[in-house]
Amino acid sequence: MRPDAARTAVIADRYPLWRDALATLLSDLDVTVVGRAATAEEAVAIVEEHRPDILVADYSLATSNGGRLLERAQGARAEMRCVVLSEQSDDSERDAAFAAGACAYCAKQADPDDLTAAIRQLFSPSIFFADTQPRPRRTARTSTEGHSALTKRELEILRLAAEGHSNSELARMLWVTEQTIKFHLSNIYRKLDVANRTEASRWAMMNGLLETEPATAAA
Repeated sequence: MRPDAARTAVIADRYPLWRDALATLLSDLDVTVVGRAATAEEAVAIVEEHRPDILVADYSLATSNGGRLLERAQGARAEMRCVVLSEQSDDSERDAAFAAGACAYCAKQADPDDLTAAIRQLFSPSIFFADTQPRPRRTARTSTEGHSALTKRELEILRLAAEGHSNSELARMLWVTEQTIKFHLSNIYRKLDVANRTEASRWAMMNGLLETEPATAAA
């Protein structure tokens, strides 16, 4: 998938048959599998040792122990792309997988070519889809609605993000992981009904959030 060097991957699935099948699929993409794990702990250890480009994990492992596998693995290799596979395909599972740090979510019933295409798109995006249902034009929440909807921690993160701090800087300042910061930002966007960091920062500026005193950084 990249001309300068072969990509590497770690597979995490409880079942040997799935691990073998995924290894074959990745091999067809010129991706070298540097490790296979049957548990979340094994997967994290292999990621820490080999620092792969891709982690392909079964949903049950990715979300075990509160979804810590993806968070811990990306803590060891921030640039790594995570793909979650599941026997189910519903909104709650997809939301949980993406909140935990997945870049792609694929049902195990999918055609192998679909998963292959998804993995390619992680590194060289060339296919884009419009929403299947037209959505009304976004209107950001008012100041009163926004402040009441956001928690104290979310207000703190929004203020710091609007001041221009990166996710990694926020993580260091608040003593949490970058995935935790991303999770909070996702909640902030949803609650304010904005699409991205720029719109959220504009909301903070227009509603005087940058003029308030900094909140305590304790969790």
